[in-house]
Amino acid sequence: VQLVESGGGLVQTGGSLRLSCAASGFTFSSYFMSWYRQAPGKERELVAGIRSSGGKTDYQDSVKGRFTISRDNAESAVYLQMNSLQPEDTAVYYCNAAQIRVLAGTGGSYWGQGTQVTVSS
Repeated sequence: VQLVESGGGLVQTGGSLRLSCAASGFTFSSYFMSWYRQAPGKERELVAGIRSSGGKTDYQDSVKGRFTISRDNAESAVYLQMNSLQPEDTAVYYCNAAQIRVLAGTGGSYWGQGTQVTVSS
């Protein structure tokens, strides 16, 4: 199993970034996919999740209306479009794959290596 994130970088407050996660080594279309983030000195937290079919999504309250998670099962990829970025969005963002939603973010799921997002004020 491999999850490879890309698209992070440095952006000014109010800017946008699109993160991508390329998946391989498992049946991507059957997995619940999500994005987590971890800021320095803080615990890793769920940002957004999307069902295997892509029909239902979940968001952390602080990113609702600003971030959009999507997936392309034909390409085995999941994306996170981030708009109106704020300094508090600065973190390492991780892609996560779980066979079922309740396993998301646990030791029973798969993680990417992370991509750094830095929002300057």
